[in-house]
Amino acid sequence: MKLSMSPDALGGLLLIAAAAFAIILDNSSLAPIYDALLKTKGTIALGEYGLSKPILLWINEGLMAIFFLLVGLEIKREVVTGELSSLKSLALPGMAAVGGMVVPALLFWFATGGEAQAMSGWAIPTATDIAFAIGILAMMGSRIPAELKLFLLTLAILDDLGAVVIIAAFYTADLSVISLTLAQAGCVGLFVLNRAGVRNTSAYLFIGALVWIAVLKSGVHATLAGVAVGLAIPATKDDEGHSPLEDLEHNLHAPVALMVLPLFAFANAGVSLAGLSFDSLMAPVSAGILAGLALGKPLGVIAGALVAIYIFRAKLPGKLTMAHVWGAGHLAGIGFTMSLFIGSLAYSSIALQADVRIGVLAASLLSALIGWAVLSRAKPASA
Repeated sequence: MKLSMSPDALGGLLLIAAAAFAIILDNSSLAPIYDALLKTKGTIALGEYGLSKPILLWINEGLMAIFFLLVGLEIKREVVTGELSSLKSLALPGMAAVGGMVVPALLFWFATGGEAQAMSGWAIPTATDIAFAIGILAMMGSRIPAELKLFLLTLAILDDLGAVVIIAAFYTADLSVISLTLAQAGCVGLFVLNRAGVRNTSAYLFIGALVWIAVLKSGVHATLAGVAVGLAIPATKDDEGHSPLEDLEHNLHAPVALMVLPLFAFANAGVSLAGLSFDSLMAPVSAGILAGLALGKPLGVIAGALVAIYIFRAKLPGKLTMAHVWGAGHLAGIGFTMSLFIGSLAYSSIALQADVRIGVLAASLLSALIGWAVLSRAKPASA
């Protein structure tokens, strides 16, 4: 019997394997080698001008910009011709994303008692790890409606874009006005190319690379450049039924699923478990993160979806049911990398950072297991 597996499903397996391998390495005698590898600097130079960054940052802000480029392409395709082509359709994942950020932040505040130092990390449970959430969803294959991937992907990207805005507004010490201005000029250039009908994707990718450099230098998370480029690629089809957007999306899909995301997981999942215990979950920060991600995310996503349905008259697309929305809300509770990153910005205390690690790890694992269980039992709506 011949077995086949989609790039998303295979990528999901590679993602989990890479994350597990990284955790094992970082808690073994090989931890110094693992840490040294990620801190090794890589340089790209043209004459006397160049960028020199640790491998970890090249992956997080370089390779992941390619992932966000693919996300931008997928979102634009659906906005132009798919399920998100109307504001009513966009209202569902949009309101779910808002609820999935507000409710976790409120639960974090409640669990920490509003204590000033602890509240520095209020944004930790607002984030969603797109790579892990989509990877787990992909491994479930045909057991879930196709519309669920789009719903979760849209929710997650809006969620993480919100997290990036929060980082820029609350956790960024210095922003370069000059670099931000150059990035905006590059985005205008992408818009001009689109309006001029340019269909050569190389032109967009070249300007996109310049935008990426400017955003990287600005102090804002550089992956936003990938979204900007993806939204600028033309979606209009030629006489043969091809569009630059669909062609680029097709070409990027497998490399992102099989290489970019597993590398991202390997570089970021290495978390030391030394000194962590179950009692650590009772600490205010850990408890706040656990409550925010494992409980606040699904509650917020469901509440936001209900607001979209009953106030904005949105409808569940295709075979999607509220049980699927519930399961997606739990998968959105996999904060992991972005939550750990925000935690590192929020706290300078080693003790509080340890609380962040145990809270994020426990909440992400619990969210993944519950999300899988809920979606495995969810029945598609009748066609």
